[in-house]
Amino acid sequence: MADLIPGELARSVAQRRAVLFAGAGLSMSVGLPSWERLIHHMGRELGLESEALRTRAATYHALAEYYESNRAASVPLRSWMDRNWKVSEDRVRASKIHELIVRLDFPIIYTTHYDRNIEAAFEARGRNYVKVANARNMAKIREGVTQIVKFHGDFDDDESLVITETDYFNRLAFDSPLDVKFRSGGMGNTLLFVGYSMNDMNIRLLLHNLWRTWKASGYERDRPKSFVFMTPRDACRRPSWRSGASLSWGAKRMIRRTR
Repeated sequence: MADLIPGELARSVAQRRAVLFAGAGLSMSVGLPSWERLIHHMGRELGLESEALRTRAATYHALAEYYESNRAASVPLRSWMDRNWKVSEDRVRASKIHELIVRLDFPIIYTTHYDRNIEAAFEARGRNYVKVANARNMAKIREGVTQIVKFHGDFDDDESLVITETDYFNRLAFDSPLDVKFRSGGMGNTLLFVGYSMNDMNIRLLLHNLWRTWKASGYERDRPKSFVFMTPRDACRRPSWRSGASLSWGAKRMIRRTR
């Protein structure tokens, strides 16, 4: 298995020069709701037809914006998420992928999900970490201790959450302290994306901004590679790895195939 993983990625992880991006797919692997479930919850509360939701004419951010401003919604969205966006610590402790993330000792882990499953995985294994959800948290960063950066906010800080369309548009400005931190760390490290779809506009825009910065510098060929690990829905128990074609903006796709 190790021989099938790109050598540059393996070396970067071993040297603690790889930054992990953990997406919604990682959280769903331990039983958290999908974005589709969130959309259908909002749709039911707003009296929208299921067929209308399947057309995906509106993003969940736009629905969340309407939901929060609509008095007909019986339960605030944040309260519903608080109750449903969590799983037991035992389930996280039993997760092989969460165990591997802790064991690989990434210096920085970015996540766009709101849950604390990654933090729980570190705690279950007695490993220290620093959670970074806002500028104030950056003062707690310590050398040699993994940073878990909550790129779209954290349930412990409601002001940091990116849920509605307004939140999302503000986030896309990419001028917050967390964005400055990412541009600094992302320039010189290998990036590994797990649990994301390349349809995710956040990730495509992150990769585009990095590519643009390197291209403008004149040293584009010196940029560390980025890797995107993608799992087809029909993946089975005995996977093998296959390198895919290079994606736009310098990311290489790794697809988990079935035999």
